[in-house]
Amino acid sequence: MKPVIRLGHIDLSFHAASAEVVAALLRLHGHEVQMLKAPHEKMFEMLGRGEVDVMASAWLPASHEKYLAPIRDQVRELTVLYEPYCIWGVPDYVPEEVLASVDDLRKPEVLARMRRAIQGINPGAGISRFSAAMVEAYGLSELGYRFQSGSEEDCFGTYERAVAAGEWAIIPLWHPQFLHARQRIRALHEPKGMLGGQDAATLVMRRDAEPKMDAATVRALEGLYLGNDVVTAIDAQLQ
Repeated sequence: MKPVIRLGHIDLSFHAASAEVVAALLRLHGHEVQMLKAPHEKMFEMLGRGEVDVMASAWLPASHEKYLAPIRDQVRELTVLYEPYCIWGVPDYVPEEVLASVDDLRKPEVLARMRRAIQGINPGAGISRFSAAMVEAYGLSELGYRFQSGSEEDCFGTYERAVAAGEWAIIPLWHPQFLHARQRIRALHEPKGMLGGQDAATLVMRRDAEPKMDAATVRALEGLYLGNDVVTAIDAQLQ
């Protein structure tokens, strides 16, 4: 029997989706897999303490480099699983000629319709850090906009209830994510470039865990690629 591999992922649904594929590959190569999940900062701390062997995945460089930097000498990057990026989105029934850019959130006709509470996920997420900074940088707080962090259900449930009611609402979101499979969400142009651009969702492994795997298993992990659309589809199916 080959050694158990402890596979960690950040406690969000799309991270679980990609981790399930990594787990399936490891099982195909004869490993039992122990799945572990935690919020952003805690998962990187667990990786640093050696409580997980492999993590799916670190979004580099914008979202998670600050968490990975202190332990970079302990891990190595195996492969890029997909190419995530963050957005501020609105329902596609909001007219683009009225609201196309984050700057347009200041328009009187938008202020008359838009929900001012911007509900996000947990505060350790890159999208949460970016969004809180954007509210200030774009002068939105003085107009009553506010970003608030919370759970996945807080974020996605608030948005879907707003859509069901035909309301105008902003969702701080990202690709890949299951909501894109069941809602038509239009990304706003973000001229200040504060959303971090495109990251590389990188499968990382502790260097001291590599001896648990044979060369064929490591090569298989190094060759794994999913892409944004596949992760979105898996995430949607897991819902």
